[in-house]
Amino acid sequence: MSREMIFKMERPGLLHEGDPVHVTEGVLPSNYYYTIDPSLAMSGNFPFRERMLERNGVVTKVEENDRGFYVTAVFDSEEE
Repeated sequence: MSREMIFKMERPGLLHEGDPVHVTEGVLPSNYYYTIDPSLAMSGNFPFRERMLERNGVVTKVEENDRGFYVTAVFDSEEE
């Protein structure tokens, strides 16, 4: 089972398709968020019930739209 997540990247060229990534988890009062190390891109907020346990993934898509640069990464679950 794999999980796909989208991250906001502030500048172009920091990540490319196929790049391996490692994320760290941040905790807010009622949510988690994830940062691709070393602070290359950040996810949105996820409720506690949607916590991600896997920390390593692979970039599958990098795109630019009118709101900025977005990175899609896939994380494989260890529960397979």
